[in-house]
Amino acid sequence: MYAAYGSNLDPGQMKERAPRAPVIGTGWIHGWRLTFGGEDVAWEGALATIVESPGSHVYVMLYDIDRRDLKQLDVWEGADAGLYTRIRVRVSTLDGEALAWTYVLDAYEGGLPSKRYVSIMADAAERAGAPADYVMDLRNRPTA
Repeated sequence: MYAAYGSNLDPGQMKERAPRAPVIGTGWIHGWRLTFGGEDVAWEGALATIVESPGSHVYVMLYDIDRRDLKQLDVWEGADAGLYTRIRVRVSTLDGEALAWTYVLDAYEGGLPSKRYVSIMADAAERAGAPADYVMDLRNRPTA
């Protein structure tokens, strides 16, 4: 089973959250876009999430995950508390398509993320091999 992350492209951080989940590649979730929301529930501005958006796409890191790590991720992401909801999405990779779990914020879209949060995301995307225009779009997002 797989997990796909567009907001967390940092394998080191993922290793802390899901220690038995190796990176198996990168890909795109088509028909979705990266956005932010729920700034009223976060301590440092709005939180990353994805929303359906025809014609858009989100660059993701794909992990091979077991049930124990998936349950642990539910806790990390706040799915057990209703902050995020775990859903299945189709990820396009160089090897074809795969179904993967990802998390979507259970809150309104809107609000500004912190500059630090966006910088961490953009740096991780760059290290993960995201296209330059994708990284630049992250770096140019409005922040609080």
